[in-house]
Amino acid sequence: MTDVLKLLPILSGADEGERFDDLLRRPGVRIERIESHGHITPADQPYVQDWDEWVLILSGAAELDLDGTGPCRLGMGEALLIPAGTAHRVTYTADPTIWLAIHLGETEPPAAG
Repeated sequence: MTDVLKLLPILSGADEGERFDDLLRRPGVRIERIESHGHITPADQPYVQDWDEWVLILSGAAELDLDGTGPCRLGMGEALLIPAGTAHRVTYTADPTIWLAIHLGETEPPAAG
């Protein structure tokens, strides 16, 4: 029997931490579901990854600030490629926001979040 993934139900509350769930992991590719409830990245702790990340907003909205390009607002159905080595911060998320993130070229498991 094949497991069916349900991407849109809200699985956590605003009082919990941001939720990260790996949906699929293969060599060089990781697909992740992220659930945010107004969460943002601390200004002094930008994400900088050694791999490309493609993000899609399934529901809600978010704003990211990418070094070198500035702010980018994403709404439902909108996607963005974050190139490897690009420092970026999430500066806004609607409560709730559900993301689909595809990590391309990832060579090691991410640090526990």
